[in-house]
Amino acid sequence: MRTLRSSFLLSIIMLVSALSAQAHPFSVHDMLAMQRISSPAPSPDGSQVAFVLKTIDVEGNSSQTDLWLVRRDGSGLRRLTTNPAADFNPVWSPDGQWIYFLSTRGGTSQVWRISLQGGEAEVVTDEPLDVGNLKISPEGKTLAYTMDVFVDCEDVAGTVKRLKEIDDRPYTGRIYDHLFVRHWDTWEDGRRTHLFARKVDGGTSVDVCKGLDGNTPSRPFGGSEEFTFTPDGRALVFSMKVAGREEAWSTNYDLYVAPIDGSVPAKNITAENPAWDTQPVFSPDGTTLAYLAMKRPGYESDRYRIVLREWNGEELSVGPLRWLTEDFDRSFYGLFWGPKSRFIYCYGPHLGQRALWKVAVKDGKHTLLHSMGTVRSPAFAADRIVFGLDHLRSPVELYSIKPNGKDLLRITHINDERVAEAEMGQPEQFTFEGAGGDEVYAYVVTPANFDASKRYPVAFLIHGGPQGSFGNDFHYRWNPQAYAGAGYAVVMVDFHGSTGYGQAFCDAIRGDWGGKPLVDLQKGLAAALQKYPWMDGDRVAALGASYGGYMINWIAGNWPDRFTCLVAHDGNLDERAAYYQTEELWFPEWDHMGTPWSDPEHYEAQNPVNFVQNWKTPMLIIHGGRDYRVDLSGGIGSFTACQRRGIPSKFLYFPDENHWVLQPQNSILWHDTVIGWLDQWTKQ
Repeated sequence: MRTLRSSFLLSIIMLVSALSAQAHPFSVHDMLAMQRISSPAPSPDGSQVAFVLKTIDVEGNSSQTDLWLVRRDGSGLRRLTTNPAADFNPVWSPDGQWIYFLSTRGGTSQVWRISLQGGEAEVVTDEPLDVGNLKISPEGKTLAYTMDVFVDCEDVAGTVKRLKEIDDRPYTGRIYDHLFVRHWDTWEDGRRTHLFARKVDGGTSVDVCKGLDGNTPSRPFGGSEEFTFTPDGRALVFSMKVAGREEAWSTNYDLYVAPIDGSVPAKNITAENPAWDTQPVFSPDGTTLAYLAMKRPGYESDRYRIVLREWNGEELSVGPLRWLTEDFDRSFYGLFWGPKSRFIYCYGPHLGQRALWKVAVKDGKHTLLHSMGTVRSPAFAADRIVFGLDHLRSPVELYSIKPNGKDLLRITHINDERVAEAEMGQPEQFTFEGAGGDEVYAYVVTPANFDASKRYPVAFLIHGGPQGSFGNDFHYRWNPQAYAGAGYAVVMVDFHGSTGYGQAFCDAIRGDWGGKPLVDLQKGLAAALQKYPWMDGDRVAALGASYGGYMINWIAGNWPDRFTCLVAHDGNLDERAAYYQTEELWFPEWDHMGTPWSDPEHYEAQNPVNFVQNWKTPMLIIHGGRDYRVDLSGGIGSFTACQRRGIPSKFLYFPDENHWVLQPQNSILWHDTVIGWLDQWTKQ
């Protein structure tokens, strides 16, 4: 026994030594090698979890998504689908015998299903248009999914006919008579995303949104969380904005209810609220509708409160509203009910994390269940809660926890070997006194293979939003480990405007884009350099995208002597011009307190173009050609300014990328170019 035990320990030591010998500093290649877990779906009895696993094919410049299954205790991991097409959006049948899902097999996205008893997947729908956002009714008899249709067409066939007529035209011109003209990364063609219902065993799909000039779910990022079946399966409740010519500057999303047979038009049940209503969920006992709602119209970053309404299933109507979480200064997302209808569970940003919460239906009392890392897609699995969890040193893996927040257990270990092979930096959160004496949070990540006796250059990352956060998550576009692996210390400040620190902190950026956030960045960098003497304050590079790109342009003119180089990705140069070039007008109208013609002073006071005469720092500018949120002219304008002033500069242009860089080969080029630029100015 001693010999066997000694042999076992020796083998473990040899394995650890081998892994250590093979380990290498983290890079973009490690980031792309990570397999990405999403859409965890517990079975009705809670014993198993289906999920989507995305694998990046770097050589093919593409990705593949498949369905996997694992028992709740982590055993029995197996792959359910192997088709080279995309398989995604798994949904269990109520009896637990089938998993319905969406797949692009056959060239279009349709509903498929696969039996838990084995066998091949089989097709369920044969719609002439792509199908998205799948759900199944509580009794298992009806499917709900979305398709993009022309609202004025009588049926889906009419949309198909019109699309063919458009393709057959001898010209390509389009005429618009209202906004949006383009949105996010797509030019509008007049179609709307509508919700359809169809019997599981066949029949014609019914447009339950018929006649409504709006989209459900919301574009471009909404999903199936924005609609739900009623408890009896007779109707669907969904979120939609029907704003006419005001669509581009309205945030008035309402909840509508419509019977699945389309017998009567959809009815607005939240018309009294002029702000955002979304994510409806019914209590297990069928008596209460819960959903999320904002109070301030025109503000997309107002606080989401949980609202409760008594549900009348016979009349498809709601009673008076009750603001359940009015006294709690956090936004919530991803609502789901506890089994006995006494508690609502949800997640939300909290002090640099995305935490899991429990809220009592009786009095709104909130309990923090888990607060380290980033919680994703939580749901009940029998007597436990299953969710995805990632943090600064690990991509998403599946975990479970008891409803009281105890006994956290890990379910999957999909990326353990990949994580072990990559040397990463160690993250640490710290606080400092920022603008106005407020407490501000920040993260530091040490360089890979850290040696406290050495001095390291600094990558100072500035997040977008501005109502966003650089928190404790594993990012696939702005991952601090990519800089740590390249030998940089990383500093990330959650300046005023960031989410997760109370609504007043988030609101504080209004009319002050270049004020308090810049003070926080200045004080945060100074605090980090003082606290961590191994950081070299003479070799600091600043990088940012979106609002972070704006801030880089602002820094170039208002903090011009601090950094050895700058990187601006998709950032505005001229805030007045950017208003006329963007698509979602509610965003600048709220943050800059009006339009450029009604409140020009707010646009000019926060306008980087007014300080180009102070620019002197070498700058790398990056922009995507399909970025309609921050127009390409901003990136070209910044490059023009640098070139005309004789400032060392480069312009990296991606004609096929939007506000983000998503394609694997483009991501590699992005990281190689950015790290190379930092090395040129901080290491040579």
